[in-house]
Amino acid sequence: MVVNREGPILVEGPVEVVGDDGTTTRSDRFVVAICTCRRSRAYPWCDTSHRRRKPAGPAGSRPDDDGRRPEKSKEEPRP
Repeated sequence: MVVNREGPILVEGPVEVVGDDGTTTRSDRFVVAICTCRRSRAYPWCDTSHRRRKPAGPAGSRPDDDGRRPEKSKEEPRP
């Protein structure tokens, strides 16, 4: 089993997954990606939906922000 922090759990198959409601889902593939974010439309199997959401960064940062704060301007403000 391989656990990815921001992705699915990879398990050597075949695999049976029992859901919260008691339903059993089976895959005969040699490696199965099990969804951990619950965004997958094929849940419990991963469909890479986790890739569409950027990980949360520092407070106040934008997804394209590199985490650095802009330098303060050395110019005096205009009246």
